[in-house]
Amino acid sequence: MRLVDSHCHLQADRFDTDVDLVVGGARLAGVERILVPSWDIESCHGALALIERVPWLDAAVGVHPHDAANADDDGWAEVVDLASDSRVVAIGETGLDYDRVFSPILAQLANLRRNLRLAVETGKPVILHCRSGAGERDAQDALLTELRAFGSAPPRVIVHSFSGPLDYADAMLELGATISFSGLAFRAGEEASAEVARLAPADRILVETDSPFLSPPGAPRSRNEPEWVAVTARWVADRRGEDHDAFGERLVANYDALLGTGRRAAVTA
Repeated sequence: MRLVDSHCHLQADRFDTDVDLVVGGARLAGVERILVPSWDIESCHGALALIERVPWLDAAVGVHPHDAANADDDGWAEVVDLASDSRVVAIGETGLDYDRVFSPILAQLANLRRNLRLAVETGKPVILHCRSGAGERDAQDALLTELRAFGSAPPRVIVHSFSGPLDYADAMLELGATISFSGLAFRAGEEASAEVARLAPADRILVETDSPFLSPPGAPRSRNEPEWVAVTARWVADRRGEDHDAFGERLVANYDALLGTGRRAAVTA
């Protein structure tokens, strides 16, 4: 089964000692595309340094809502500069987190808006993190409001590690978003993900690990790795009643259509 990992933090410190082995293991498991998103200024530079060594990976640069209060204007100028690099195929991850609120909500909103504007200016998709507190949907609703403010020309969106009700997914799909599923889909309280996986258009689905986080069943809880994206890919295919190999072909096509940069000749089995 051909695989992609559309969200994998390989520049995280949990991979400092063996990232080459992890990447090699992913390739052996069938993973052909990996997107390495950032969360703060340092991780933006880390993503590009990693891709300098492993050129078949792709990078995204941006500021996560958890770090929204820590990115000053000089730091943001670095992100804007890095976003012009051809190896950067997306902006993010960014978004809203009203669950843990590590940065004040007003700071999160200001950070989100400048990441969204950068996505529009560069023409690159934006990777959106969105979490509300248990039983709530305030972050999802606020995120939709921000996207709708762009009117008929919103940025292209990847809904990272989908979480939320079915009508939120419907609204995102109406805005043209691609929905990515992670190991979060297997957790209690995320049951709506199965219905979203079944109903989402075939050309707007991705899968991810969010490594080193969100381990799916069977993966080590201490550190998720990109090879385990196969568990989530099979789960999505089964929800949709699709052949695994055919679904894998579609995942690669979806990734390339949204994020492809012409460097795909370097990614061969």
